[in-house]
Amino acid sequence: MIELTWLGHGSMAMTLESGEVVVFDPWLENPKYPQGHTFSRVDTILVTHGHFDHIHSVAPLAGEYGSKVIAIYESGAWLESKGVKNCSPMNKGGTQQAGAVSVTMTHAVHSCGILDEGKIIYGGEASGYVIGLPDGRKMYFAGDTNVFSDMALIRELYAPELAVLPIGDLFTMGPREAALAAKMLGVRTVVPMHFGTFPPLTGTPAALAAKLSGTEIAVRELAPGVPAAW
Repeated sequence: MIELTWLGHGSMAMTLESGEVVVFDPWLENPKYPQGHTFSRVDTILVTHGHFDHIHSVAPLAGEYGSKVIAIYESGAWLESKGVKNCSPMNKGGTQQAGAVSVTMTHAVHSCGILDEGKIIYGGEASGYVIGLPDGRKMYFAGDTNVFSDMALIRELYAPELAVLPIGDLFTMGPREAALAAKMLGVRTVVPMHFGTFPPLTGTPAALAAKLSGTEIAVRELAPGVPAAW
């Protein structure tokens, strides 16, 4: 069993039975971040791309907890230039171990420029991750993306049971696209993210559930800061 805690927007924390904590795309200043939430440890930070709302809190967290930081090569190099000491860069299709979990980088359809001192610099490409858990289950964390046909390859290669998908629309896919993504991935459960932070992010878990009506795919909406067992 693991615990997933949505930290608002596109940020998520995963706590393993061992106590290890993996944090995805930390932006701890986001408007939905749960008040009073604290970390006792952060063992690994996974970065999907270089936009401020996904990378902004990486350096402070890594500095405080000595976290291993995994990102695509160019974003990793930028983080190192900002003082992150324990970067472990990788690229799509690669797999590495991070404590008790395996981390495989997948494709994503999104941009990846990093805002640095008023200029946007190249941050590599956006990515997602398949996480292999100690009990053999796999979880897909999509990051910011649209649906893309190679999600069928993620199903064929890794067979994730749970997918964490953006649904807000405008900057990522909305519920219509996310429903198709869930079907192509063949997952049993979808956890929605990247919605409701700002008014333009109009997609909702209810709309996603409606699009998945008649399938065996469950939509599990998490409340910010409330751990959910899986």
